[in-house]
Parts: sequence; structure tokens; C-alpha cells
Amino acid sequence: MKILVTGANGFIGKNLICNLNTDKENEIYLVDNKTSEIQLEKYCSDCDFVFYLAGINRPIDVKEYDKNPKDLEKFLKHLIKNDKKPSVLFASSIQAELDNSYGKSKKEAEEILRKYGKEYGFDVLIYRLPNVYGKWCKPNYNSVVATLCYNKARNIKTNLDDLNKELNLVYIDDVIIEFKKALINKGNKIGDFYYVSPIDTVSLGRLDSIIESFKEMPKNFYVPNTYSHLERCLYATYLTYVPVEDLCYSLVTHKDDRGAFVELLKSKYHGQVSINIAHPGITKGNHWHNTKNEKFIVLKGHCLIKLRKIDGNEIITYDVKDSDLKVVDIAPGYTHSIQNIGKEDSITLMWSSEVFDPNNLDTIYLEVE
Repeated sequence: MKILVTGANGFIGKNLICNLNTDKENEIYLVDNKTSEIQLEKYCSDCDFVFYLAGINRPIDVKEYDKNPKDLEKFLKHLIKNDKKPSVLFASSIQAELDNSYGKSKKEAEEILRKYGKEYGFDVLIYRLPNVYGKWCKPNYNSVVATLCYNKARNIKTNLDDLNKELNLVYIDDVIIEFKKALINKGNKIGDFYYVSPIDTVSLGRLDSIIESFKEMPKNFYVPNTYSHLERCLYATYLTYVPVEDLCYSLVTHKDDRGAFVELLKSKYHGQVSINIAHPGITKGNHWHNTKNEKFIVLKGHCLIKLRKIDGNEIITYDVKDSDLKVVDIAPGYTHSIQNIGKEDSITLMWSSEVFDPNNLDTIYLEVE
């Protein structure tokens, strides 16, 4: 398909183009403010679908918003000179419902597009977008998400006026997924307009708090709640604003004569992942849990993992090594130990159903044998 994209250098444009380019059957015509009239004319005479993403926002003078409908009409005149009738997807805004300069310019552009579509017989798809966020959005401009992510990653204070103000947010990847559905006439139309879903509603204060928690992860190792669409997408966004030198950070290693213990990841919802290092001949564990359960995977070395029901005598032994990766589940009520029987340090990946809490230990000492 031959696809024309205006606003090609913008936030949505860049994400859309990168995605469309993964399909080698697509031919993408990129239009920005440097595209010549001759080139634009050629593109308009040959395209099958138009993503009209261009538009002025946050100008110095609000009168510049008047260019939005005028620029669209100018583009449409190029389009109707030819017999081709491509579908036109227009990125409008929910602010078209509001009485402000930007919203008025978007609404006027919508009306112009509908008029031309009806008169010249091409399909019109108007998407009223709320606040869009994600990778490559310009910080300290018109996106509070981009601004908070960028500033927090650099310890720059952001002044927020009304923490109770509610925002409606859509994630850039969801926008692109919806736009690609529109390409095959399967867009999400409600009434006269098209919409992207899901839309997440969050207060400015809550948004600030969530992004602040991401900043603390290299210190406390708590990962975001990946069950939450909003938190999952916000964290993906946040990482794209972190300076590259801060994407790598050290773990806290607790060492003793037996080896070392390293806390890797923690979650309020999914427990904790840790790394256990044991010197040759060392046995660790010899304790049991009431409710806490664990999974052991020996990534390096050769170990014996032993379990015994606390009210029984039978000892169950698992011979595990790095050449044959296996998971050993540690059930509640079983005292257990892990012994390095190899000649080098062993490395075991451990998942626990609970984050370690020194004030609420569910660990009772009892030797396996």
C-alpha cells in the first residue's frame, strides 16, 4: 500500500512510520514542512491512504492556530486534483469539544475535511485523541508525561499546579495499533468519530507518584505493577527518557564466608527474585516456611537440593546442575537446603512468593538431616 504521512517528524509520525516500515509491502511518502510543492503533488497523485498528523500546537501566538484548518484545506486541494480518492485519517483532539483556540482550530479542520470528503467522495476518518504519551515525545513542551519522565530521570523539579486534575491518556503503541486497523477499514468508530482505546484516567498527583516510583527502582529494586496497563506503559515510556549512563546500575551484594546473596527484583504483587552464590562444599538453607514458597534454578554449578516434611523423616534429594536446567519448587512445610557439590561457585536463581521483610519473617530454622 502507498501511504502518505504528514507531520512525519512529529511524535506520532515517527512512531507510525517506524511501525509501517516493518511491512515491506508498504511504500511510505513522508511529508513535513520541508517537502516541496512539486513532491507533495506527486505523493498526492499516487497515495492510497493518508495519515494527516500535521498541526501547530503550543505556538508563541495563539493566532498561529488559525493555520491548522488553512493548511489542511491547502493539502486537500492537492489531493482532489487527481482521480485517486484515498482515505484520509485526521488526527484531531478531544479539545475540539472545548472553547479554546487550539480546540476551535481542530474543530474547523474537522468540518473542512468532512465537507471535502462528501463533495469529492473520499472516506474520512477523524480521530479525537486525548493526551498521547510514549517514546520520542518532546519533554517540557506539551506532554506532562514526557516532562515528568525526562525531569525525574535527571532530578529536575517539575512545578505542578493542580494535583487533583484528571488526565485522559492513551499510549502511543495503542494509537499505532488503532491506526493500522483503520488502514484495513476496521477502526473503532463511535458515532461520527473514531477513538483509540484503552483510555486511562489518572490524576496529576497520582501520575507524578507513579513516575517517581520508577526513579527509585535502581535503589529499591521494586518493579512496576505490570497488571496495570497504565503503569506498564508509563514505565516503558520512562525508560526511554533515562540517560543511557543511568540504564546500568549496581546491585547490592551481601557477602559472607559461605558465598553471597543478591536481591535482584521485587514486586508488591509478584514476590522477589534473588541470586544465591555458594562456595564449593557450602550448604545453605536448613529452614522452612509456613506460607512463603520458592522456586530454585541452578544456573551455574552442581548442587543437591534436599527437602524434608517437617513432621516426617523421608529426605527427598534433587541433583541439579547447569547442564540440565530444572526448577525445584519449595513448598510450605518442607525444611530445605541447597549444597554446592561442584568444584566452583554455584549460582542459583531464586524466586520467593514474598518480598523479604525482616520485621515479618516466615523462616524457621530446622536442619534437613
